[in-house]
Amino acid sequence: MSKEEDILEKLKEVKDPEFGRSIMERQLVDEVKVEGDVAKILYHLTVPFCPPVFALYIGREIRKKAKEVPGIERVEVRVHKHVKSDELNAAFSKEESADF
Repeated sequence: MSKEEDILEKLKEVKDPEFGRSIMERQLVDEVKVEGDVAKILYHLTVPFCPPVFALYIGREIRKKAKEVPGIERVEVRVHKHVKSDELNAAFSKEESADF
């Protein structure tokens, strides 16, 4: 399996906190790219006005699970199609910088 496939498999473990089902089952992951030891993951939420606390939770869980894949050292998570995408992505970038 490729690293992208390994990450997608791990992301099956991330649950949407509102519905209790996998984000993969709900088809919320839009893109997974791996460049060297960096994974870049783009996702969306069930609705564009989903509470930001849920968006942050899902993004952090995505990062945590993707980092469990051997060879992945850094994970860049981005959300789109949300009314607060800019603010959420700024928070993710700040956390990524702190992790790096």
